[in-house]
Amino acid sequence: MDAVRSVVTRDHLEGVARAALGTEHRLVGVSRLRGGSKKGVYRLTIDDGSTAIVYIWDDSENYWPTTQTDDADNHTDPLSPASGIELFEAAHRHLNTLGIRTPRIHLADRGGSHCPADVAVVEDVPGDNLEALLHQNPRSVEATMARLAEALGAMQRQQGPRFGKVALIDRGGGSEGSSCEQLVLSRALDDLTEAASRDTRITRSHDQLETVVRKLAAAVRPRSQYGLIHGELGPDHVLVDRHGQPVLIDIEGLMFFDVEWEHAFLRLRFGEHYRWLDRRGLDEQRLTFYTLAMHLSLVAGPLRLLDGDFPDRDSMRGIAEHNLREALAFLLMDDR
Repeated sequence: MDAVRSVVTRDHLEGVARAALGTEHRLVGVSRLRGGSKKGVYRLTIDDGSTAIVYIWDDSENYWPTTQTDDADNHTDPLSPASGIELFEAAHRHLNTLGIRTPRIHLADRGGSHCPADVAVVEDVPGDNLEALLHQNPRSVEATMARLAEALGAMQRQQGPRFGKVALIDRGGGSEGSSCEQLVLSRALDDLTEAASRDTRITRSHDQLETVVRKLAAAVRPRSQYGLIHGELGPDHVLVDRHGQPVLIDIEGLMFFDVEWEHAFLRLRFGEHYRWLDRRGLDEQRLTFYTLAMHLSLVAGPLRLLDGDFPDRDSMRGIAEHNLREALAFLLMDDR
């Protein structure tokens, strides 16, 4: 059963604000921000006008419907939902080591010292995110896009000993599955089955899509090198600070994996602006396979989210519809 949604108020977060920002000022306002399907994201307003962001990892803040196989502490599947303060802190350490900008941490609290849930209070980066700025005036963020490309290059040159989420790798653990492409194939087939159970257009094309998925997977050659990737880096997950520096957020999914997985997502989310982020030397066969797998994931996932009470329902339906059409387009390409 899904958790009962809580209403977070100033009273709930006064102790958190004092611990993170000091006792000389008073918390005067708390407002929930859009997004945050796996964790709560709130803006804290202090009596001197300053602000900060608080992340809350709690079942009542997670809009994804739970299943019997869900285990929030099991990070052995690199493609499983990425949520939790352990993942956040490990990702933050890795990015800081590489000099890649993320919101500065004021407080990270596990175990409920200041709040019943795990929380982190971080810097509030003022201004619009990169998605909004690209929509308003792409030329105004050309320098930011170039810096983002540099950051991605630095990440992808960082080689991991194994593939998997950085929190798992840091403690010497290993991920399930024999290879990245095997994991993606297994997940793509599961997503195809789930999508087919929710939309008749996928149901009618299930067998043909499965054939294409398996054909593309079979063309991928083995590999044993893994770069550091964000895992879900859309322009909405990049803030821009006052110096035009990109600031990565929603970093819990940071992992060592095939860099083509990152670029498949970048291509989908950045569209025409991907040209700034393109990278030479990508395996085109792997990239094509991962692109179809990504489309299937972005059909099954949003439709699953709509089983619950996620509030921004129109956006989820739009994501599912767009990616459904893109997945079906692979059938036309396969007929050529």
